[in-house]
Amino acid sequence: MADRFAVVTGAGQGIGRAAAQALLAEGWHVAVLGRRMAPLEETIAGHDRGVAFTADVGDRPQVEAAFARVKERFGRLDVLFNNAGRGAPAVDFDELSPEDWEGVVAANLNGTFFCAQAAYRIMRNQSPQGGRIINNGSISAHAPRPGAAAYTATKHAVTGLTKQIALDGRKHDITASQIDIGNAATPMTERMTKGVLQPDGSTMVEPRIDVAHVGRAVAHMASLPLEANIPFMTIMATKMPFLGRG
Repeated sequence: MADRFAVVTGAGQGIGRAAAQALLAEGWHVAVLGRRMAPLEETIAGHDRGVAFTADVGDRPQVEAAFARVKERFGRLDVLFNNAGRGAPAVDFDELSPEDWEGVVAANLNGTFFCAQAAYRIMRNQSPQGGRIINNGSISAHAPRPGAAAYTATKHAVTGLTKQIALDGRKHDITASQIDIGNAATPMTERMTKGVLQPDGSTMVEPRIDVAHVGRAVAHMASLPLEANIPFMTIMATKMPFLGRG
């Protein structure tokens, strides 16, 4: 098997960590990116094909510096898993603060764009040309939760960005995919175990799935040859209130 090289953002915990470890287990060389070095090093502990670089994805110069280091270390890039992101407190629409709006946009939309563009440039200019960009969408890219305007808006925007990358990248053998995840068991969804607000005003505990399932799904998407693509994949807790949400 030829060497394969990937970048995973937001890899210090949760979905990013699970995806990075799934790729490492399948023989990939993986660069993990995040804001803090210590959890990144925990993600790649025991894997000699892993390397960690710190970067805030919402800061363009930091992103460009990190991807320059990836290029220097690996020589090429085959897959980017654009995973880093954040949410905001659940509040009524008119109570969302400008600071929370801008913070979510910076991480979820600007960060996804900055990382995708940096990866695209490497993939376009390497030989052989091409690569795959996998964006972390969300169930919220399809149906909102109450009080989640910033998160919902950015995840809908990620869908448009994914389609645009896939279209523009065709001539360079670059493709794009989106994985929409519902209730993976991570620190971000811990609140689900205590009960979360539903559209009808009730509060209910929602089921979650082992985040390792998500990691393996990302690794499967990454493993496809470039002539094949899964444009959109949804992986979710079977009994979560999504298909009947509202």
